[in-house]
Amino acid sequence: MYSWRMKLLHQSALDELAAKASASPRKRAHLNLHESPADPVQRFFVAADRDTYIRPHRHRAKSELALVLRGRFDILTFDDAGTVLARWKVGEGTDALGYEASLMTWHTLVSRVDGAVFLELKEGPYDPAVAAEFAPWAPAEGDANAAACREWMRSAQPGDRFGDPVS
Repeated sequence: MYSWRMKLLHQSALDELAAKASASPRKRAHLNLHESPADPVQRFFVAADRDTYIRPHRHRAKSELALVLRGRFDILTFDDAGTVLARWKVGEGTDALGYEASLMTWHTLVSRVDGAVFLELKEGPYDPAVAAEFAPWAPAEGDANAAACREWMRSAQPGDRFGDPVS
C-alpha cells in the first residue's frame, strides 16, 4: 500500500515568517520544513531583517546550500584571522540566486532589506554540538560589539578585518 503526501509551500507562509522576524528581538525567524532533527536532510526557511546579526561561522562536517526567495543578501567569506576574502550579492536584482558554502568556509549573510527570505538545505541529522563553529574573532550574538560588527559587514571589502583601524 502506498501513502502519498504533499506539502505545499505558500507565499503566505513567507509573509508570516517575515512578520515574525520583524517582531523578534533577533530580527530573524526560522520555519522548519523537515519533520525532526533526525531527518537526513534539514530544510528550512529563514527570514531576516536588515538589523539581524548572523555571526560569521563555518561548518566542519556538512556543507550548506541557500537559495534566496525574497530580497537580497550579501555573502561574505573570511580567512581564519577574520579578513574578508570575498563579498557577493545574491537575490533580487543580482545574477546570483543563492550560494553553496563548502566545508570549513568562514561565512555570513548580511540582509540588505527587511523581510528577506532564503531556503537553507543541510545534511542531517542536526546536532547542535557540531552544527556550526562560530568565528572567535567575531562578537557573539547579544555582545555589545555585535551591532558594530553587523554595520561593519554592510560595507566591508576584501582585505578588511573587523576591529582594524579605518584608513
